[in-house]
Amino acid sequence: MSGDTAGAGGDEDRLSALRRRLSRTLEVLRGSDLAVRPFRPGEDGPLASFDPPEHHDEVDRYWVNAPYAYVVVTYDTVDDNHLYHVVEPELDEFEASLLRRVVDDIRDPLLFRGEVERADEDTLRRELRQLLEQYGVDAGMRTFHTLLYYLRRDFRGFGKVDALLSDRHIEDISCDGYDLPLFVYHDEYTDVETNVVFQAEELDNYVIRLAQQSGRHISVGDPIVETTLPDGSRAELALGEEVTPRGSAFTIRQYAEEPLTPIDLIEYGTFSIEQMAYFWICIEHNKSLIFAGGTASGKTTSMNAVSMFVPPRSKVLTIEDTRELSLYHDNWLSSVTRERMGEGEDIDMYDLLRSALRHRPEYIVVGEVRGEEALTLFQAMNTGHTTFSTMHADSIETVINRLENEPINVPRAMVRSLDMLSIQTLTRFEGERVRRAKTVGEIGGVDQRTGELDYSSVFSWQADTDTFRRNDSSLLEEIQEERGWSRAELLSEMRRRRSFLEQLREQGVTDYRRFTALVNQYYADPERTMTRLRDAGDEDRRVATDPTADGG
Repeated sequence: MSGDTAGAGGDEDRLSALRRRLSRTLEVLRGSDLAVRPFRPGEDGPLASFDPPEHHDEVDRYWVNAPYAYVVVTYDTVDDNHLYHVVEPELDEFEASLLRRVVDDIRDPLLFRGEVERADEDTLRRELRQLLEQYGVDAGMRTFHTLLYYLRRDFRGFGKVDALLSDRHIEDISCDGYDLPLFVYHDEYTDVETNVVFQAEELDNYVIRLAQQSGRHISVGDPIVETTLPDGSRAELALGEEVTPRGSAFTIRQYAEEPLTPIDLIEYGTFSIEQMAYFWICIEHNKSLIFAGGTASGKTTSMNAVSMFVPPRSKVLTIEDTRELSLYHDNWLSSVTRERMGEGEDIDMYDLLRSALRHRPEYIVVGEVRGEEALTLFQAMNTGHTTFSTMHADSIETVINRLENEPINVPRAMVRSLDMLSIQTLTRFEGERVRRAKTVGEIGGVDQRTGELDYSSVFSWQADTDTFRRNDSSLLEEIQEERGWSRAELLSEMRRRRSFLEQLREQGVTDYRRFTALVNQYYADPERTMTRLRDAGDEDRRVATDPTADGG
């Protein structure tokens, strides 16, 4: 190609660019009339596409916000690991520039009117349409809905992390610093690197925004915040490089929209049916319980699940740092700690627990004991209140040591008022991560010879076979004496409750409202409830084996 020809080509490109700018200027001057309608993937085309990187095999693909954002999980055949790709609507250079302008022009008036936090989708759609018409941009529906997606994601959602928080397969999201990929814990692929990355200033602003969204303050002078996000997720935030040298960081832990029931935990293999029947009868008879284990071992989930065995109309009071517990119980008072925000004083778990005792609850559920509130909790046990709580510890011995020493310092005579301990673990079985109740133990009296607390194991997990071994229970013997039952009557009641739970498992009763309602029916009339369940189970089996039974 000659120099003259190349120069002519360059002039033509410049003329073409000038024509486009003039055309857009004229559009702005005369405005436009945008006919907005719902997005139609078949007609408007896909908003995003994805091709696996080199040496990657696609192993999974699913929507997290249809029809806008989806996830692709690939397997890197070279590095032998999975990668989690968030695929969002694609922006060309003009659309990206348009989005930046739209964001500024929408945010300012909303801030002026104090409506940023209340800006719903209808408001954002209306504002976007008006702005595009003012700009004179005759946008197609693909462009309009792409811009709307990002407005909704950044104004009402969680920005870059919104797709991750919309994925119900993800339990944890971790950002470890500037320019580092986020990691997620996926219920199928475990710990997976993602394609989401924050640059330095962007990450600082994002951490500040997360704190503000949850009504908290974070700054360089006060750089660590633990909080609950508006969607119920639990977040640990760190700002700057002082306490996290690689830059601002955050971890977000998601919780199920609806709590898991004892049936869910049986299905997952965390507990056996026999263990759940044991918890049920002990909880009914006011035995206190602590769930202990490491991080992400399922302590709070298990405590919430067994709390569904609390008898109806019993007064229940829950105390937490961040909101995690959810009960379907008529007489339930929930309380959450508060850090000072501008005025007033902190309200900690100790304050809430002292206040709780004045409400005369029968059952007190405390999110986690780790300080002076533990002594008050054990005082409540000693005065006849049934209490449930969680602790970080990996064995019965460790729980007792933590309770008796700094900073908790519960006297040994008071520790005796604790009845049960469930030690949970997050471990691997046949190559998969699983949560298991490693040991369920009972606290006895003080050994007169050694001065140490006696305890015994009622259930223990056998790792080689993934089964639970049962031993004798002193608590069941106590309950037998309290009720005036014979041994045969105790065993009969345990069998009936196991049968009840088995029926619910077979019928797939995992909705916590229905589960609690059926437990309440059992309390009211065990025989009638069991008859109804057996009849329902028989009908389900008849329909399953007879294709004409349902009229089909």
